[in-house]
Amino acid sequence: MTGKAHCYQRDHINTDEIIPARYLNMDKEADLAKHAMEDIDTDFVRRVKEGDVIVAGVDFGCGSSREHAVWALRGAGVRAVIADTFARIFYRNCINNGFIAIECRGISQKVATGDNLEIDVEKGIIKNLTKNERYEFPAIPDFARDIIDAGGLLDYISRKVK
Repeated sequence: MTGKAHCYQRDHINTDEIIPARYLNMDKEADLAKHAMEDIDTDFVRRVKEGDVIVAGVDFGCGSSREHAVWALRGAGVRAVIADTFARIFYRNCINNGFIAIECRGISQKVATGDNLEIDVEKGIIKNLTKNERYEFPAIPDFARDIIDAGGLLDYISRKVK
């Protein structure tokens, strides 16, 4: 998977900044996508392209547990979020919704907005094609990749039940 990086070097970006609470009356990804990240980056939705990735600091997705945050990012075309660390509930919401979340300590200080990244989820390798650098991360566990590959937990379970 390859994509352009959108970097937020600050720590503790919370779910209300990913998708503000005033939009939680929506549940369609396309509607939520129009407001993704708008309180910290008003130009995000105009710049992001299908397949791009977000790179962030420590504790990304902290705050309220809301699947809307994952839906908004996915609806905007974001393919994955790479962060130094994630809030545990946000990380699990990503997996449960078939969305890739990668923990790679120190990544927020190595990647710049606009860098082209190539990600190998199985091997745990991120190649920064712009800077000709390589970063390693703990590979996503098989069970989590299976859920992501199925499109989310509900799809994964429905396949197993059949």
